[in-house]
Amino acid sequence: MTLLSLLMILVRWSHLLFGIAWIGMLYYFNFVQGGYFKAATPEALKDAKAKLAPSALWWFRWGAMFTFITGLVLLGYVHANGQLNGYIIMGALLATIMFLNVWLVIWPNQKIALGIVQGGDAAAAGAKAALASRHNVLFSGPMALGMLAGPHFIGSAAGYGHPSLTMGGWIVIALIAALEANALFGKQSVLTTVKGVITSSIVLAFVIMGLLEFM
Repeated sequence: MTLLSLLMILVRWSHLLFGIAWIGMLYYFNFVQGGYFKAATPEALKDAKAKLAPSALWWFRWGAMFTFITGLVLLGYVHANGQLNGYIIMGALLATIMFLNVWLVIWPNQKIALGIVQGGDAAAAGAKAALASRHNVLFSGPMALGMLAGPHFIGSAAGYGHPSLTMGGWIVIALIAALEANALFGKQSVLTTVKGVITSSIVLAFVIMGLLEFM
């Protein structure tokens, strides 16, 4: 094993650990904390917003940052070795959008919603953060599919060594762009409930797989 290969193993290991921290916190916010905030007493809610949520958001955003950085390193390595395919491109695109949602939408609006910074409409900011967060959950299923299937999916129609996208790949990009537009300017719709967002994420993963494989 070469030194570079060993280094890439460590980078991939780090990518996985940071990703667990990031997506784990994403699921915590959407599946646990959101429900608790609705049911908590005013005193408990005030304490959680002052102490618990800021700490959780720290792990959330920095988990996203280092997942993204290690992912960029791995993407460059995969591309240099001719292993780039539709799944990797799709997974990297989704992960990049999710990362940008964290730092440019969720975190700035959560600071207003939690009162970390003064000024602004806390209710509106909270709604914007929640909408982007729900869409990140939606994206997480197909993102994980791309992360895991790309380097190992034997016989994939997406094809190794073919960074140019098929028609299905371009449709996937258009679909992702439309969903992200809804994350920024639309409504939660079926993503309002935990069951709805989990189901939608699984369905989206299969839709994207179908488009990459059969178009």
